[in-house]
Order: sequence, then structure tokens, then C-alpha cells
Amino acid sequence: MTEHIKIEKSDGVLTLTMARPDKKNALTNAMYGALADAIQAAETDSSVRVLLIRGEGDMFTAGNDVGEFAAIATGAVQGERHVGRFLQSLAHSSRPLVAAVQGRAVGIGTTMLLHCDLVVLAENALLSTPFVNLALVPEASSSILMPLRIGYARAFEMFALGEPVDAKSAFTWGLANRVVPLDKLDAEARAFASRLAKQPAGAVSTTKRLMRNPEVLMAQIKVESEQFAARLKTAEAREAFVAFAERRPPDFLKLAAS
Repeated sequence: MTEHIKIEKSDGVLTLTMARPDKKNALTNAMYGALADAIQAAETDSSVRVLLIRGEGDMFTAGNDVGEFAAIATGAVQGERHVGRFLQSLAHSSRPLVAAVQGRAVGIGTTMLLHCDLVVLAENALLSTPFVNLALVPEASSSILMPLRIGYARAFEMFALGEPVDAKSAFTWGLANRVVPLDKLDAEARAFASRLAKQPAGAVSTTKRLMRNPEVLMAQIKVESEQFAARLKTAEAREAFVAFAERRPPDFLKLAAS
């Protein structure tokens, strides 16, 4: 295990498990780095034909570690942020990506699913993108991928209001391939991955490339990242993170629009 990321390889499937269940698999900078390294390394490993992403415990991931984000917003943390490398690795992955999602998938926990080629949800899955709630903006090219997938009206509601979407609705809207009982989740996702691993890898990767252009995705990720970084420095973001730390609702009405 590397920085709360378990990495296992078997029969052509590389399984990446977010293993920080005591913190609801909230993603730290180190975890983003480990995920990025593993996905990038798979590109030159001929024994890896499929990647499977999963979370340990009762939740897929609570998204970004809010404590780290609060430190960034206040200027207390400096240095390279590996989330950018992680997003780039997702956008450029030629290997098919399969996700197994149980419980909550918050923020990037949901937007990373838009880069996955097959998504299996447990019946208790709840997908949410509460970026605006934290005075931030969507990332991972989700500002174009989400409307393309589910339509503008639903996408804007998910982003602007941040309310969770249950597994049945997510499936109906086209955010997932299957919804299964929780105790069947891993088996169903691994079955998908195993089937993909047995397909002609060249044809699979070329089909994926034809369906999603990495250059288009990266261009949008760049624009989003610039706006995301700018929003982190605003009075709105400071109020959001201070309110989170103080366990109170944020009061954005007292701030001028910015």
C-alpha cells in the first residue's frame, strides 16, 4: 500500500483501492500522487489491460480532504498539487477504466466517474458535486462532460445546489452501467473488468480514443483548474471553509458577489 492507495494486479486487471476508510477515503495530495503514478505507469505496462478503481469501507470517497483545502485557501500549504497529474492521467488513459462505487461519492468522487468507461453502483450509492457549496467550481472536465452525459438542467442542478443523486436516478440518467446490491458490487465490477481484459486491447483502446478526445478534455481541465485556483483565494471560499471548521452554515449573503 502506498499513501492509503492499495495497488494489486491480477489477470490483466490493475486494481486501485482508496484505503483511508477511517477518513471516508478523503483524498489527500499524497493519495492523488499515488493514483496518478499508478495510472501513468499502466500506460507502459503491457500486462495491464484494464484499471479498476474502488474504495475501501462504507464509502467510495468523500472527495478532497477539506482540511487540506482549507489550509491551501489560507495559504498555509505550498508546493506541488498532485490532483492535476491525477486528472491528466485519467484523461490520457488508453486503458479502459472501471469503477465500483458504494456509499457516497463526493466531488471528484463523482467527476472521476465521468472518465470511467464502465461504472457499477451499489444500491446505496449517492453521487454529489457540491463545488458551489464550497464557493468553488467543477473540475475534471466535468463542466462539459456532465452536461453531455445528463443534460444541462440536471448538470447545473447537481453543481449549483450540490444535492446527492441516488443510484437509481444516476443509472436512469446515464451515469452508470449497472446498479447492484452492495454485497454483489465487487463481483460485478470485477466481472466487467475481466471481460474487458479478454477483449482485443488495441481495438478497445482505439474505440475509447475515438469516443473521448484527451486533448479536448485537457483543455477544459486547464480552464477549470485556473478558475478553481482563483476561487480558492476568494472571500467566499474563506467563509465556506471557516464555516465548515466551525460546524455552522456559511453566510454568503454578507459578501459582495465576486
